[in-house]
Amino acid sequence: MQSRTERKMADFYPYLVASLPMLHFGEKPPFSFERFLEECRRFIPEKDFRLIAALPQSVRHSEKGTSPRVIRKWVEFDAALRNELVRMRAARKRMDSSPYLRPSRYIGPSILPPGIGTMGDSAILDDEKRLDETRWKALDEMATGHSFDLPYLITYAYKLLILERWEKIRNADTTVLLERALQQ
Repeated sequence: MQSRTERKMADFYPYLVASLPMLHFGEKPPFSFERFLEECRRFIPEKDFRLIAALPQSVRHSEKGTSPRVIRKWVEFDAALRNELVRMRAARKRMDSSPYLRPSRYIGPSILPPGIGTMGDSAILDDEKRLDETRWKALDEMATGHSFDLPYLITYAYKLLILERWEKIRNADTTVLLERALQQ
């Protein structure tokens, strides 16, 4: 049961969400994830803040049934997407993919975007971008029906993390990356 303070703080979800700028895939993040967390800390209950501050990634997530539904759906989706990549890459190398698959309860059609892995190693960033666009669209679907609540903030946080990842890629020193790649 929520305490009176937590109920009062939950009333600030609409204010917080309304104050957040829209996120668009491929654009520069409007602020850092840390700044987003600072804003969340001011307006949402502590238990919700802790949840957002420690959002699981599918490769590290092991809790069963304790997360909000939107996090479970995200983890299942992302694990299924990674599994499809493993299957595709293993088939190309004529290997068994089963030792590398992660548990996933995702049931649905193929979620790999068309053309992934068909352009050769020179298009790795293009493939990564298509994968993140697929993730972005999945997050949009998961946010449907949620406007001023915790599930909306969770999908917003995951999107912000995607934008931050691409900002790091854009700002990376390509000379250093090329040198590292050539040394391997």
